[in-house]
Amino acid sequence: MKTSSHLGTLAAIALATLTACSTTSSEQRTTNSSVQDNKTATTPAMGSHGGQDMPLPPGWTAEDMQACMAAGTPGKMHAHLLQEVGVWKGKTTMWMGPGGESMKSECTSTITSVMDGHFAKCEMEGEFPGMGMYQSLGFSGFDNVSQKFVSSWLDNHGSGIMQGTGDLSADGKTMTWTYTYNCPIRKKPATMREIHRTTGDNAMTFEMYGDDPKSGKEYKMMEVEFTRTRT
Repeated sequence: MKTSSHLGTLAAIALATLTACSTTSSEQRTTNSSVQDNKTATTPAMGSHGGQDMPLPPGWTAEDMQACMAAGTPGKMHAHLLQEVGVWKGKTTMWMGPGGESMKSECTSTITSVMDGHFAKCEMEGEFPGMGMYQSLGFSGFDNVSQKFVSSWLDNHGSGIMQGTGDLSADGKTMTWTYTYNCPIRKKPATMREIHRTTGDNAMTFEMYGDDPKSGKEYKMMEVEFTRTRT
């Protein structure tokens, strides 16, 4: 039956992912080879489930299963994101529109490694003048299939989830993110640009740019200077 075949495929992918995670965790305790190059990362060998070799769904090849495993294996780009694990204190400057007066505040960002090193989790909190307490939660990773950095953000001042992709500079010090969100004023999707610069072992800056919903002109919305206080 079609449903049975579909469920079998999902189960195979799930098992492949679980095997990749298990094998990767073991390998990372003994070698760093898996973080040398995402494009040439060592693919884990086929594993077993419950003491038996995993059966392949109809039409699948061993290469198909290996591709699923490779997709779930962290590499050097994941390791790059996890270099920021720690607690960061930030000094924030915010502008509500082009040419507007700046507003200053402070924030704290806590970055942790989650899902066995597959993603970085960022929890940020602070207070914005006139807006009250601000809390946001973000997850960032590197999609081995698309070869793109990916990120999702949500906060306590909105009801949507902001989705983005990122590109890393050749020197590894600047990440440029492009996020998509629904503008509440224009009632349609809009984009936001974020430039994340590493300025030292324990220092980094965020700059956020977006379009003014009235004039359509891009302006600098926010800048945060972060200092890591502990790892």
